[in-house]
Amino acid sequence: MANAPSLGPMATPGAIAWLTMPVYKVTVATGDILKGGTNNSISITLVGSRGERCWTTINYWFLPGTEKDMTMRCEQDLGRIVLVRLHKWRLFLEDAWVCRDIRVMGPDGTLYRFPCYQWLEGVTTVEVQEGSGKKLVDDELEILKQHRQHELKAQQEAYQWKSFIEVWPRCLNVGSILELDSKVQFSCVRATNFTGVLIFQGAFHLLAGFLLRPTFWKSLDEMRSIFSWTRGREIVPEYVARYWREDDFFSYQFFNGNNPIIIQHCVVLPAKFPVTPEMVAGSLGGGTNLGKEMQEGQIFIVDYEVLEGTIHRCWQHVATLLCLLHQGADGLLRPITVQVGTSHPKPVDNPTVVVERRWSHHVVCVPVLSQTPGPTSPIFLRSDAEWDWLLAKTWRNADFYSHQLLTHPLRTHLFGEVFAIATLRQLPTCHPLFKLLVPHFYFTLYINTLAQSILINPGGVIDKGSGLTCKGMLLIVQQGLEKATYTSLCLPDDIWHRGVVHLPSYRYRDDAMSLWEAIERWHKGLGGSCFISGIVAFYYGEDVAVSRDAKLQAWVVDIFTNGFLGRTSSGIPSSLRTVAELSKFLTMVVFTCSAQHAAVNNGMTWAPSSMCHPLPAEKGKAFLQHFLNPVPEVDTTANILVALILLSSRLSGVVNAPGTYLEERFMEVEPHWLIRAFQGQLEEIRDRIEERNHWAKLRYNYMNPLETENSISISPLPLSVPRTPPRHLQKHFGFFWRLGNSLAVAPNSSERQLNFAGSTPDYSREAT
Repeated sequence: MANAPSLGPMATPGAIAWLTMPVYKVTVATGDILKGGTNNSISITLVGSRGERCWTTINYWFLPGTEKDMTMRCEQDLGRIVLVRLHKWRLFLEDAWVCRDIRVMGPDGTLYRFPCYQWLEGVTTVEVQEGSGKKLVDDELEILKQHRQHELKAQQEAYQWKSFIEVWPRCLNVGSILELDSKVQFSCVRATNFTGVLIFQGAFHLLAGFLLRPTFWKSLDEMRSIFSWTRGREIVPEYVARYWREDDFFSYQFFNGNNPIIIQHCVVLPAKFPVTPEMVAGSLGGGTNLGKEMQEGQIFIVDYEVLEGTIHRCWQHVATLLCLLHQGADGLLRPITVQVGTSHPKPVDNPTVVVERRWSHHVVCVPVLSQTPGPTSPIFLRSDAEWDWLLAKTWRNADFYSHQLLTHPLRTHLFGEVFAIATLRQLPTCHPLFKLLVPHFYFTLYINTLAQSILINPGGVIDKGSGLTCKGMLLIVQQGLEKATYTSLCLPDDIWHRGVVHLPSYRYRDDAMSLWEAIERWHKGLGGSCFISGIVAFYYGEDVAVSRDAKLQAWVVDIFTNGFLGRTSSGIPSSLRTVAELSKFLTMVVFTCSAQHAAVNNGMTWAPSSMCHPLPAEKGKAFLQHFLNPVPEVDTTANILVALILLSSRLSGVVNAPGTYLEERFMEVEPHWLIRAFQGQLEEIRDRIEERNHWAKLRYNYMNPLETENSISISPLPLSVPRTPPRHLQKHFGFFWRLGNSLAVAPNSSERQLNFAGSTPDYSREAT
């Protein structure tokens, strides 16, 4: 045997046999995170294609970020090492341990790598398969097939579906964040800083007096002052403070604000929007008319029809908006007419009537939003009096609900959770698509479970600050899901379908298309493909490999059935048959969980969720107080503002930016090259966005790769604030304090997170 020590003349046969045994060199790495080490006993068993080596104790006292080396001698050559078994046991105290990976050097010098990235709790045995990406058909050994079956069975028991609301996408079957598996817990660093942001903002608004004032605003300057107290964020740049009344800025928010996917090209006016050419002739300029401008593609519409039929609280006033915008010769969009669809009483014809209590007065009311033309849907024109026109533009609380219930929660968080659960249930960890997708689900299950407890539940933050009843909000999500289509989730198709391909200064479209193309394909180098297209081509190659991958097909069916409730009209595929179909579907998943979430989350700001007074009965009678009085009271505004800032805050912790694969799950060379190329594209996109913003009066930075998370989570930013507020302040914002403390995770998993900062692979070096 090569490198075997020389044997002396007195060597016994036993010594000779021992010295000539096949030698395996094993390295076990502990994750570099707080409390990731353990003083419990860890043993290992090697499983090869020709046999296995019984467990051998490695050592005690595993420290975070360290590695343990050991040598194992076997009576026979185990062949190709396909599995390792890690055994954790204790004599007295439990001390959970996180394993990053295991590396085994065989007698012939072959290196086998086993990515683990798991917490081991209690007395347990964990099997880890060799890290090469493999589909079901690639497993030739029976032991690997059994391992795959046992792993998926355990995953499907751990991650089960439930219906949070019957007509919503299904979600993870847990009652609270304390029931979550340690693999999907929020990191301690992020939990602490999440709480810190909450207390920080709450304290500032309390000290400024906003949280204690159930009164109306006195002036526009006072209203602006609440934003100046919002420390740590550029909530109201000078440009916004100066131009918020202007028509140009009103239109700008529809395509570069936090809800940029509603605006669409208008070729025919809907019957519910009875605008005549004469009504808008003065706003279009001479030598043209409404019909001509629509034919030439200069008219756009914003329609919040999804709120139609929604029930709102009888003492609050909500509207569903229709807005027509015109693109002038200067290329700018300006509103020319706004229809404010308010509510009309619905006859009580069934026993399930909504009963509300306000003070000591009982009221039975069923006010239902409607876009039906008539007195309850007044039309305002750009040519109207100044305060009438400004009031009409302010009554855009429909955008609040469209964004806070559909564009953000439904189309990113809820769909993202569906993608995550289906991946965990249907794809084994050795599957190449599991390796590709799992970084895009970090913390998603945690943040969504938390939201079910305190944000979107009856009596939660949104319910308390909303003008709609809980039943009304559930109806909006139901209707939003019914209208969600595969076309609307696939960015290039959505842009074309809405007719906004050539809309000028549409920063959302420009940045989103750059990111979509970088995720899906890249036409420079690497044979014309990059990242997802390259990953799919490498592991599948031909269409027949896609159609024959049973686990892939089960994954797609799980998404179709539990995310879109089996609704064929959605256009969501229930099977994938070609490489092109698979690449597009994967791009949609990755884009939704990263870039799209950043676009609709990072720019989240306050907007009135309802009005305290109705619109004036007559035009021409409005003045400043008619604008100030309908806006929610000071304390309501402050409460909602704190919650919105919290949800879009940047927290310290591990940076999980697009293209950052903190867990080195891919073992082959080709995926490493593809990731490097993807990172290069992201750097180019970042430079292009920052150069554009350098010259812009109003920056659009929501989709800058530096500001974007790889998953649906909360963005990182260093912040140091106290964990708890002073005792004498707690009673004034105790709800927010409890909200922050609810982020504390289970006692035995308080420091856990899926990604490991100490194991970031270096893709800048040539893969070997």
